[in-house]
Amino acid sequence: MTLLSSYQIQSLAPSPLQCLSFSHQPNNPKPCLPLKTMPKPIHFSLVIAKSHQHHHSNPQTKSQDDGIPIDDVKTIVRFKSRYNYIRVLEVSRKADHPFAGSRLLLLDAPGNIHSISFRSKLLTQTYFDVFATLPPILPPGPIGILGFGAGSAASLILKLYPEVVIRGWELDPSVISVGREYFGVSKLENEYQDRLFIYIGDALKASTRDGFSGILVDLFSKGSVIPELQDPNTWVMLRKCLRKGGRVMVNVGGSCVEAEDSGRDGKVVMEETLKAMSDVFGGKVLVLSLGNRDEDSSLALTGPMPDLDSWKKMLPRSLMGYVDMWIPFTS
Repeated sequence: MTLLSSYQIQSLAPSPLQCLSFSHQPNNPKPCLPLKTMPKPIHFSLVIAKSHQHHHSNPQTKSQDDGIPIDDVKTIVRFKSRYNYIRVLEVSRKADHPFAGSRLLLLDAPGNIHSISFRSKLLTQTYFDVFATLPPILPPGPIGILGFGAGSAASLILKLYPEVVIRGWELDPSVISVGREYFGVSKLENEYQDRLFIYIGDALKASTRDGFSGILVDLFSKGSVIPELQDPNTWVMLRKCLRKGGRVMVNVGGSCVEAEDSGRDGKVVMEETLKAMSDVFGGKVLVLSLGNRDEDSSLALTGPMPDLDSWKKMLPRSLMGYVDMWIPFTS
């Protein structure tokens, strides 16, 4: 197959959620969108292929590296809200790709994916699956999700842990509206009326009586981790929102995340965010690298290293592999 106009999504093994967007060149009647993922993806990054590419695929050896023809990707919604450039994409069930049958939520011009859902399976093979490993190592109490998006993390946690209560914050009401209409958030709200509470407003002002047992942070603006997360004062404030023994798990991004502002280098922003966290949490910050290349991305977890064997025993088998990937952060 010859790809004349394409966007190549690089995987951040061993588990990525990446970025996309589209372009068309005049002589390319059927452009393709090649998405690259490893067997267990966690965060996705976008590389624009400006020159002609040739991608040869043997039908008998197809893998996740094969592109998805644009005919298998449909744009359902596209509009600009006050805060975001919102797009909802749907990948055909017939597509020969791990994203087959999924819906993707994009919130910025570069096309970083903020949420994903599948019609026929629970786990996403993205960093949201790592978020779903957090509840077993938390004390009792509600979990806050800062950057609720279309509810990818909330859906996983509510279905995997019957006792967990989630309080989610999202700045943009349009994102919640899209989540309700196209990603099943309304169904979640109806099914878990006493366990899911969504608030529109500044996530950094989130609070709950007696504090959160855990906080998931997935806050991006214009394709970059928000600047407030590079400020130690933000982490002082979030630490005060935790109960004794509580933890924070954060998507800290990386070079794979493409910002609208070219001056916001993803790797530098990630390092500055980790440094700010470490300063506030006394060096007790763990990092899960989503791959082994310079453009890969990471998650961070506050607190000491948990008992890994005990943690695994409390997780579904499909999530156990993430536990061994955490290492102490060193600045």
